[in-house]
Amino acid sequence: MPEFVVPAERRAETGKNANRRLRVAGKIPGVLYAAGKPSVPVAVSPREITAILRSASGENTLFDLDLGGSRRKVILKEFQKEPVRGQLLHADFYEVALDKPIQVKVHVEYTGVPVGVKVQGGLVDFVTRELDVECLPADIPEKITVDVSHLELGKHLRVSDLKLSEKITVLTEPEIVIVHIVTPRAEVAAEAAATEAAPEAAAAAEPEVIKKGKPVAEGEAAEGKPEKGEKPERGEKKEKGEKKERK
Repeated sequence: MPEFVVPAERRAETGKNANRRLRVAGKIPGVLYAAGKPSVPVAVSPREITAILRSASGENTLFDLDLGGSRRKVILKEFQKEPVRGQLLHADFYEVALDKPIQVKVHVEYTGVPVGVKVQGGLVDFVTRELDVECLPADIPEKITVDVSHLELGKHLRVSDLKLSEKITVLTEPEIVIVHIVTPRAEVAAEAAATEAAPEAAAAAEPEVIKKGKPVAEGEAAEGKPEKGEKPERGEKKEKGEKKERK
């Protein structure tokens, strides 16, 4: 791992106008923090900070901040970028003690092709991409590598399944899922549509069954009574006329 030394100078002026003038001069404002010490406004070169962010360990890089000939072992606490061009606007630093553990976020990187993807046609769902860990500054890992090649369809890995160095304490909850092998969404949507369509088809067929069984249930077909709104047949009219002549 390359060692970085970032020259810094104290800022006498603060505020938006002063920061704007500082950026025009090719520097960015920042603040140096330390436990039990007052914060120090500083100015640094954005190129130096960009080189650190692009290194293998990124924002978890441990480096020296050279403040007027006095070197402080620091780590990036926060930084701000211009949203459109991505230029650095501000950087804060935190001075660390090499014999005291600190808490940082470490990126999770996945290796291997899961069995559930290669053989069973599933997809990898990356649920957690960063973990909170605690360790000594010199033991901060560049990344946490997780092998997912053994995962089958429907299986997952949790934080509790990780095997890390004894020097690193994972602070993220053990039950948090890191990666999951899931069924493709198109198939899930098709199954859901088929499940929803089945009750609707049964409901659509139900009125037809009731309609067919109605005359028998009421006994109207057996008695020969006409349905409501139906006209009696000609034979019925003739029979009524014959009864009238007998009277």
